[in-house]
Amino acid sequence: MSTDTVIHVGGAAPYDVVVGHDLAGRLPGILGESVERVAVLYAGTLGALADPIVDILVEHYDVLALGLPEGERAKTAPVAADCWEALGEAGFTRSDAVVTIGGGASTDLGGFVAATWLRGVRVVHVPTTVLAMVDAAVGGKTGINTGAGKNLVGSFHEPAGVLCDLSLLDTLPREELVAGLGEVVKCGFIADPAILDLVERTDPAALTAGSAELRELVERAIRVKVDVVVDDLRETGGRDGHPGREVLNYGHTLAHAIERTSDYSVRHGEAVAIGCVYVAELAARAGSLDPALVERHRAAFARVGLPTTYDGSFDDLLDAMRVDKKARGSQLRFVVLDDVAAPRILAGPSEDDLRAAYAALASDG
Repeated sequence: MSTDTVIHVGGAAPYDVVVGHDLAGRLPGILGESVERVAVLYAGTLGALADPIVDILVEHYDVLALGLPEGERAKTAPVAADCWEALGEAGFTRSDAVVTIGGGASTDLGGFVAATWLRGVRVVHVPTTVLAMVDAAVGGKTGINTGAGKNLVGSFHEPAGVLCDLSLLDTLPREELVAGLGEVVKCGFIADPAILDLVERTDPAALTAGSAELRELVERAIRVKVDVVVDDLRETGGRDGHPGREVLNYGHTLAHAIERTSDYSVRHGEAVAIGCVYVAELAARAGSLDPALVERHRAAFARVGLPTTYDGSFDDLLDAMRVDKKARGSQLRFVVLDDVAAPRILAGPSEDDLRAAYAALASDG
């Protein structure tokens, strides 16, 4: 029987990320005895997964279960407003709490609701996808989308705990598991080469919900994010020239533009894979990245089954990138690499380089 892994997140509001199996029994210990009411915000299609967790909570608290729309459709102001109204009608106070169950959209929306209700109540995340385990559930960023772009409205609100229950991945569709690996491979390039080594030597078919290899990749990616977040929670910049938390946005400027212009038909992890290959091409054109490492990007993402090309309108993507929250005024900013685990900021690249990098992306190099 495997043991649980506890990854501690330090800082002003410390908490633990627990990775293991059958973790729902830990929830009352994290929420505490002072909580009377718990709102469970869950992706509406996850009833079968959410029910056992709700059953445990009902033994200790008054539970309000709120189903959410699927995917990015949950991350809107009207959905958040409906949740606020439900909390108000149920009499939720500052001593009560929120539990989220679902993928990244559920944790983003649920975290935002918790952050804004009475200016902040406790939230515990129970992510049900690889993507949410390694990305959205950890780090305290919450947010919703607007017509102008993704995650443009949000706040920082650290959870009281995160339970990465690998048992919940058993029914995850293969394409969703693979999409989550986009963020994992990204972490390998920005900070942990051991992730890349593991991906490159492991049969992709062996990366299954119960495999030791997937668990190691998940834990390593979480540790990358934790290390970055503890050093720069609010994305104000790292030390000694390091991009700080902004490094986690590697590949995300183009990725968010792809998601928005495709009306979110491209999964986040798929878009991140494409975005990482794009910024690798951009860094090569800026003279900072060896072409061999550009090809390593393509190979690593493709090996786990992720796309490395895209053929949408670059003019539309460029317009979307200009309203990305990482831009400064009219200047685009990209996290790029000088080498594996050697990130920096590239501010204001020329439009010629931007277009040339995209042309290489569209033609697969």
